[in-house]
Amino acid sequence: MFIGDREIIEAALFAAGGPVDLATLKELVSKKKKTRAIVLSLIQEYKERQSGLDIIEVEGKYVMQVKPEYADQVRSVAPKELPSPVLRTLSMIAYHQPLLQSDLVEKRGNATYDHVKELEARGLISRSPEGRSRILTTTQGFAEYFGLRSSDPEYIKQKIIELVSEQGQTGLDKWLGVKPTVGVTMGYLSLMFLLGIDNFKVVEPYKPTEKEILRIKDVSKLVISKGYGEKVAEYFNGEIIEVQAVTFDDLLETIEKLSPLGNKGKVKAAVEKVSELKEQYLSKTPGITTRVKPATDMVARLITDMKLNVSAGGLLVAPDYGSSSEGVDISSGADILVPTHQNAADDIIKRVCQRYDAIINGIASGTSNGITNETDNGTANGIANETDNGTTNGTDNGIAEKDFKV
Repeated sequence: MFIGDREIIEAALFAAGGPVDLATLKELVSKKKKTRAIVLSLIQEYKERQSGLDIIEVEGKYVMQVKPEYADQVRSVAPKELPSPVLRTLSMIAYHQPLLQSDLVEKRGNATYDHVKELEARGLISRSPEGRSRILTTTQGFAEYFGLRSSDPEYIKQKIIELVSEQGQTGLDKWLGVKPTVGVTMGYLSLMFLLGIDNFKVVEPYKPTEKEILRIKDVSKLVISKGYGEKVAEYFNGEIIEVQAVTFDDLLETIEKLSPLGNKGKVKAAVEKVSELKEQYLSKTPGITTRVKPATDMVARLITDMKLNVSAGGLLVAPDYGSSSEGVDISSGADILVPTHQNAADDIIKRVCQRYDAIINGIASGTSNGITNETDNGTANGIANETDNGTTNGTDNGIAEKDFKV
C-alpha cells in the first residue's frame, strides 16, 4: 500500500496531540520542500469538509484539534483537564498579565500558590522575580493549549474581552474548559443529588449580603425560584434558571430544565420516579366529591391538578406559613394546611408528595368530622394534616406567598 507525504503529515498531526513545528514534519516526509504546501492544503481541506476537526497554525507550529463547537460534546472522553479553580486562576493571569503573584493571592486566596505551581509545571505560565514576589505571565504553551494563533499578551487579553462581551462568563468558561458551577438555594439542593449535578455551591440569592453577591458572581448558572429572575439579574449576569416545584408537573419541568447539567442515567430515573408518583397520586382523586376552597394561587394550582371540586363554601385549603408580608393571615381558620418549605421534607420529591397527602388526608379527616360539601369552613382543629406536619393555625413567620421558594 502506497503511503504519501500528505497522509504521513495528517497522521503525524493527529498522533501528536499538540502543536508540531515545520522542521519536525519535514523529517517525516520524502519531499521536504513541499511540506509547508501540503500542510496549508490540509488546513484548507479541513476548513471545507464537514468534520469535527480542524488544523490551525499557531506561531509557526501546526495543531489538529476538535472544532470549538464540538468541544462540549466530547469533553467527557478527552484527556484529564485542569480543575476548574485552577483554570479560573489561569484566566485571571491571562487577562491581567503581567500580574504580581501577591496580588493574585489576595484576590484568589492561599490555594492560588498550588494553582500557580501546577500551571508553571504544565508550561502554561512563567514566573520571574519581582522584589519579594513574582511576576506571572502566560507562555507559548498557553497559546498552544488553547489553540490561539499568538502568544502575545495583548492578543490574549482581546480574545478574553471578545468572549466575555459576546457570551458573558459562560463563553469564557467554555473556552477555558471550566465545568459550569451551579449556584443553588437550599430549597433545591436535593435536586443536585437527584440529577447527579456535582459541581455546585449553595447560595442565598434572594436577600444577599455583599459577601454573598461576590460568591454568587463566581458561578456560571444560578437555579432560583420562578419570579425572582429580574431581581437577581440586577447583580448577576450569568445564566439564570427559574424553576418551581409545587406540583408533579412543575417538578418534571424543572428536571427537564436542569437535565443538561446532570447525569443522563440519574435524570432518566428521576423522570420515571416522578411520573410514576404523579400517576399514583392522581389516581386517588377521581372519587373525591368533597368541595374545597383554595386560599392562594399556589394552592389553586394543586387543586386544579387534582381535579377537585371548588366551591366558596368548601373546605378552606391554605399554605402553612401564617401571615403574608402584607400582614394578611393566610393560615388561620383553614381546614387543611399545605406544608411549605419550612414545614416539609428537604427532599424535593417527598416535599411535593406531602402537599398532595395534606389535601387528600385533610379532605378525608374533614369528611369524617361531619363536614359536608355545603358546609362552610370553620373547623381548624382536629385536622390530621396539622399533626402529621407539625404545623398549627396562625403560625406567623412573615413569609409571603411571593416569598414561597419551592
